[in-house]
Amino acid sequence: MSAKSKISVVGAGGNVGGIVAYSVAMHGMAHSVVLVDRDVDRARGKALDMNQAAAAMRSHTCVTVAESYEDVRDSKIVVITAGFPRKEGMSRDDLLMKNAEIMREVVGEVKKVAPESILIIVSNPLDTMTYVALKESGFPKSRVIGMAGILDSARMTHFIQEKLGFGAGQIRSTVIGGHGDTMVALPRFSTVAGVPLHDLLNEEEIEEIVEKTRHGGAEIVKYLGTSAYLAPGKATAIMVDAILRDSKSIYSCATLLEGEYGHKNVVGGVPVMLGANGAEKIITVSLDTCEKKEFEHSVTSVQETIEVLYEKKFFGEEKYERD
Repeated sequence: MSAKSKISVVGAGGNVGGIVAYSVAMHGMAHSVVLVDRDVDRARGKALDMNQAAAAMRSHTCVTVAESYEDVRDSKIVVITAGFPRKEGMSRDDLLMKNAEIMREVVGEVKKVAPESILIIVSNPLDTMTYVALKESGFPKSRVIGMAGILDSARMTHFIQEKLGFGAGQIRSTVIGGHGDTMVALPRFSTVAGVPLHDLLNEEEIEEIVEKTRHGGAEIVKYLGTSAYLAPGKATAIMVDAILRDSKSIYSCATLLEGEYGHKNVVGGVPVMLGANGAEKIITVSLDTCEKKEFEHSVTSVQETIEVLYEKKFFGEEKYERD
């Protein structure tokens, strides 16, 4: 079996990981999908269900369950969705440290068996967990990518269509920055069948869409009582597909900035070209003064979270150097 057609999903017992694996299997993106989860029986049940769905679709994908990380060996892509949910009485810093430890453990195992793999990080807080994965793996930044911008852009696209009442399938939106309340929606770069958004909606309507985009995840939690998983899972599968097909498609993804957009040693969501080698190129767009200020605020928010890890000696005695 070709290593290029093998995908592993860590945390596949959860909703997001399960949707990633299911999407890959249903579309036949890979010959092999490996489910990795601490609850092996749950993973077995999902694998059985997915394999039967794949049989109905006549997909050639085979879904298996990892008994150990040895089964992840030679994966082309490893998607990491594993994380700890915030519980009552747990501070944000407590949650951050817990998930950073989980990321360290997972990445440590993956790099032993799949040292040439591309890591797609979905665990939250996403930008900071992508930074942790970069530090712990030692992989080139092109092979450690966070999923955020595709999801946030999709949410903005939906809210534009909802406001307009037309244009479904023809709307293109762009969201950059950190994955959270400080994300930077770019209406100036958003179009409907090539028509600039500002030609279709007024400033007040556009600002309403931007605010709904920033809080799109929270709205789903309000209704479902749990985080979104269909859109995040599908957004991740889109990244997997672009890499496997070497499509050179441009999507907003979380990546390490090393001077791009005026920032370094921090992960931020920016447009990148996805291909066989991961995030092969960062695309620089010209931001106006207001957009630059919003992006700086978003990046600063991520930097503050990264600094917590350094202050708590997560990376030993190493000091964090900002831009």
